[in-house]
Amino acid sequence: MKKLTPLARTLAAAVALVALNPMKETTMAAETADMIVLGDYVVTMDDAAGVIEHGAVAVKDGAIVAVGKADEIKAKYTAKEIMNGDSKVLMPGLVNGHTHTSMTLLRGVADDLDLMTWLTKFIFPMEGRFVDPEFVRIGTSLACWEMIRGGTTSFVDMYFYPEVIAGVVEECGLRAVVTAPMIDFPSPGFKGWEDSFAAGVKFVESHKGKSARVKPGLAPHAPYTVSKEHLAEVLGAAKKLDVPISIHVAEDQSETKTIADKYGMTSIELLSEIGYLDHPVIAAHVVWPSEHDRALMAKGKMSPIHNPTSNLKTGAGIAPVPQMLDDGITLGLATDGAASNNDLDMWEEIRFAALLHKGNMHNPTVVPALSALKMATSEGAKAATLGDVTGKLVPGLRADMIQVDLTSPRLAPLYDVISHLVYATNSGDVVTTIVDGRVLMKDGKVLAIDGAKVKAEADALGAKIKAALAEAN
Repeated sequence: MKKLTPLARTLAAAVALVALNPMKETTMAAETADMIVLGDYVVTMDDAAGVIEHGAVAVKDGAIVAVGKADEIKAKYTAKEIMNGDSKVLMPGLVNGHTHTSMTLLRGVADDLDLMTWLTKFIFPMEGRFVDPEFVRIGTSLACWEMIRGGTTSFVDMYFYPEVIAGVVEECGLRAVVTAPMIDFPSPGFKGWEDSFAAGVKFVESHKGKSARVKPGLAPHAPYTVSKEHLAEVLGAAKKLDVPISIHVAEDQSETKTIADKYGMTSIELLSEIGYLDHPVIAAHVVWPSEHDRALMAKGKMSPIHNPTSNLKTGAGIAPVPQMLDDGITLGLATDGAASNNDLDMWEEIRFAALLHKGNMHNPTVVPALSALKMATSEGAKAATLGDVTGKLVPGLRADMIQVDLTSPRLAPLYDVISHLVYATNSGDVVTTIVDGRVLMKDGKVLAIDGAKVKAEADALGAKIKAALAEAN
């Protein structure tokens, strides 16, 4: 036998070792993902992960499977699609914690009025006259188109014909908590409390668990439009069905007086007495909570939703957001409906939330930029009862995220990405919107909705409403 050289013996030994200890195939090949989304900055909204420069998120089956440095993610995963992140921020999609999507069709019909005049003299009568399933379908489609363009990926809705709203959401790809409205007097499709309550319960029963992106709930309008007995009836149903409640609370001083005169307490004390604070409640507005109200909310499950633009426009007031944050209350952020805003631009609300209270309190340190951004993402998701699903870029949550383009002159130079997102970014900077791993907008083009068709339908219906109003006058 020919004698092996030392080098040959070493190579032979190495081959034999490999044969005896083969590496598992999973360590030899990269894991598969459906999509890898890149960003010069990945703003995770997770306190532990923070902001990752030159980062990436891997997505599989609609969920986030990995977040980290782009080189590391691309080394570990192969994907059918890799979305470029040059000059972009990748971050969670925005959460609009309270709106009435169909009211896009009433945008601008009644401005510069106090809340109660606006509601009782204009909005309630117009809803009774014009709102039907077709109105809701067109209005919700228009709202979803606007939200996709602006980077809102989840919203909490409270409006008539919730089954129609749920259908639009399911089709367009957004995520929503769709709550069925209930009120003590006649409203679109209903004679009064009994049939609106029954329809709300039926909606929840038929839609719970039906969709991964549509979460049903119940929505008694407000303590001043729904009796104490009926509010208790809603709570009982919500507990039985295990769904959240959405309600307007402490929105205006006229409400505060009405409830005090009728019950001798505040709206939040009334709801606490009934048991609402022991159940997940999405409380829109909360502009006028007392110190005792805030203490009750800090110990309970009610989450206020701040609506700065709407509250300013109706003259309702300025919510004590800094104090509620100091109390440890989970706060969300919202636009309200387009009839009192007049748009669904969450970037405006983020900026208002950060600036308004600084001026109101003469203190530039209150509601810092990160706190305002959390109200629209991680904390906002919790407030909307979606914290186990969305609001952060962390493994295990659903892939709801957006890319914000940084090439605008408004965004140069960049020293602090959080500062830019809060104080300089607007909705036009959003170029990519993804929900549940589905790309709804790419390179600024909405893919999930035929915008031209929706706008044509909205314009046509708006013209009919305008003509009907002119004829009536």
